[in-house]
Amino acid sequence: MNTGRLHSLSTALRRGAALLGLCLLVAQPALAGRIKEVAAIEGVRSNQLTGFGLVIGLDGTGDQTTQMPYTTQTLSNYLQQMGIALSPDLASRLQLKNVAAVLVTAQLPAFARPGQNMDVTVSSLGNAKSLKGGTLISTPLRGADGQVYALAQGSLIVAGAGASAGGSRVQINHLSAGRIPGGAQIERAVPTPLLEGNSIKLGLEASDFQTARRVAAAINTRFGDGVARALDGRTVDVRAPTEPNDRISFIAEMEELPLESSVPAARVVINSRTGSIVLNQAVTLGPCAIAHGNLSVSISSTPIISQPGPLSSGQTVVAEKANIEIRQEPGILIQLPTAPKLADVVRALNALGATPQDLLAILQAIKAAGALNAELEVI
Repeated sequence: MNTGRLHSLSTALRRGAALLGLCLLVAQPALAGRIKEVAAIEGVRSNQLTGFGLVIGLDGTGDQTTQMPYTTQTLSNYLQQMGIALSPDLASRLQLKNVAAVLVTAQLPAFARPGQNMDVTVSSLGNAKSLKGGTLISTPLRGADGQVYALAQGSLIVAGAGASAGGSRVQINHLSAGRIPGGAQIERAVPTPLLEGNSIKLGLEASDFQTARRVAAAINTRFGDGVARALDGRTVDVRAPTEPNDRISFIAEMEELPLESSVPAARVVINSRTGSIVLNQAVTLGPCAIAHGNLSVSISSTPIISQPGPLSSGQTVVAEKANIEIRQEPGILIQLPTAPKLADVVRALNALGATPQDLLAILQAIKAAGALNAELEVI
């Protein structure tokens, strides 16, 4: 067999494989998710905890107590609890370079019980250079109601490094914050209304009437008509068994029910700080024409030295001469066709050749003109 026939055969095989893959892709069913991925049970959530504490054992990288008086005051209060009383004059003269005042934060998970551990994050409040190698002393963590729900203590893990010498400093990552894995012990549980009443409520992650209807329909198909009903675009009321074990089994099975995914609402998310633009698959573009020109302003400053005349007893004066130049590039009128798919929208926007910052203004103008079929969200 000659080389030409081998090449033709390999080309035919590649085309056949591509066609088979395309057929399999078209034949795939619509993507489906589970109820637990679009909804959560109301009342079952985590709680934020915060506390103020001290990190000790630092290698001379702690707070400068002359500028951070609350560090000295906190240490004095802690020593007083340990039975060591310092006079106000002595406490004001403490110079502690190995102590730093910190804010401790944690997230108390749902159904957490006393005696269990959770991770905490420790962040410097003062001017400490580094928390690396430090140890957090016992710090109570309080909730929004002011009650103590956990106690935090332990050695910090700081994912960074730094060195300084001769006025030069090198630093990798962040040194003023760290974590303590399992560093807090839960002392009080938060009650949840999961086992109360004859029903539970599902809260959707996003408000959408179509998704609420589909969730209720999937539950009624599995457990019977009238078990679930959509109250609005974000809440679904579900009748559940009252016995604890039966209710837990019911919830576990309900959350695993398959749910056909629906097309999301068309949305364009714009980050005005970074210039990032994200479009979802439902965004479409109507026919429009765009002219966008760039305006640049250049300002240059040149120092001018003025020397006094001989024997004039004058002084040398340095002045600045500013040159301002304004340059505007001509805008070319570009006609964009109708783009019914996301790939067409991206191709049409790329044809403009604009920067992300320019696209921010262009997309807002297209939306104002009524040619962008999507909701603009600026974050």
